[in-house]
Amino acid sequence: MTAPFHLAAGDSGPVQQSPVTCGSASLTVARMLVDPLFAQWVQTGSPSLPGFPGGASAEARFAAYERVVMSRTNALFGAHHRLQLPWPHALGTPPWGARHELEFGAAKRGTRYAVHVVRTASRAALIGTYDRLVEIVADGEPALLYVGDATLPRHVVLVLPGEGDRVLDVYEPASGRVSVLRRDELTGRHLGLGGWDVAWFSVQPTGERRVTSPAYLPGASPNPA
Repeated sequence: MTAPFHLAAGDSGPVQQSPVTCGSASLTVARMLVDPLFAQWVQTGSPSLPGFPGGASAEARFAAYERVVMSRTNALFGAHHRLQLPWPHALGTPPWGARHELEFGAAKRGTRYAVHVVRTASRAALIGTYDRLVEIVADGEPALLYVGDATLPRHVVLVLPGEGDRVLDVYEPASGRVSVLRRDELTGRHLGLGGWDVAWFSVQPTGERRVTSPAYLPGASPNPA
């Protein structure tokens, strides 16, 4: 087995394989970080377990799994058969579908997630948002941040624990780059993530039921994965 998949500031990860799969890419990377067997399959093609999509290269396998993720997050029934509002694929990944995906395989088993609106938050509230993310984001328990311009959310990134205290990292799927997410970038609304500056939503751990048991295997979800 290859070494466990890990990302930190300065690293490069997989790149989203279509213009509308930033959320799916972030969720696929989240699963790679928590599931070594799944990460090995993406990187090497082995082992090829039942339910895994095909692909002759790492990029092709990543793209195939992005599509699997979007089929769940945007469907009437999401991961683990959770009922949800269906959403057009052309509009990307809805926060509620992302929440279900994180709770059932893309984060440590038992971790609960919630969706928070941050677009209208004051600067003081955004400081609190950042500090709360520092407290609850951990290895295997990431967060998603929906970012955009002043009018609409446009992009999804993956928030990861940083190296050291009071620091966060962020994986940006359009480039694959991982960088430090600074508090003043969030509060000042100049994030510069995929060309977008304004935070709209977070999909983050609640801090409840944190456990260290392994995540669900990709094939364990109700839809082929």
